Amino acid sequence: MPNEAIIQNYLDDSRNAMRAYKKLAEKALEQLKDEEYFVTLDEESNSIAVVMKHMAGNMFSRWTDFLTTDGEKPNRNRDYEFVIQANTTKDDVREYWERGWQCVFAALDPLQIEDLEKRVFIRGEEHTVVQAINRQLMHYAYHIGQIVYLAKHFRSAAWNSLSVPRNRAVK
Repeated sequence: MPNEAIIQNYLDDSRNAMRAYKKLAEKALEQLKDEEYFVTLDEESNSIAVVMKHMAGNMFSRWTDFLTTDGEKPNRNRDYEFVIQANTTKDDVREYWERGWQCVFAALDPLQIEDLEKRVFIRGEEHTVVQAINRQLMHYAYHIGQIVYLAKHFRSAAWNSLSVPRNRAVK
């Protein structure tokens, strides 16, 4: 496979992976009761709403002007991402989450092969575009795993599997 094909494959796979992670989280979110978005398991844990708010805040910071400004924007208030106001609704959280993902795809979808040669900064640290994309893929996968785990916990026996259910493997 020529280099250009490999690079294009990487870009396509990155876009597809981001969409797959978003879809996985949203399939878990669909199973929740509204109030379960805001439940914490203990005082050190984050609710699903907090994880979603943090992810969206990260998305706005990392993907706004992705190729031209540091991915840690000066107006980001990371600590505030871990605070949910008392009047926040599930719809508020879902709308913010959706806008965060729109920011991701607005930056990721137009990337071209030649963009992968560029350098970007995150918190002043230089990254290749590939490194920056991979960093975000890992970060989002980590938090989406938390969302899925909590949703499964809340649904317990009523959980609808997002993959192959237990004891139903294809033989």
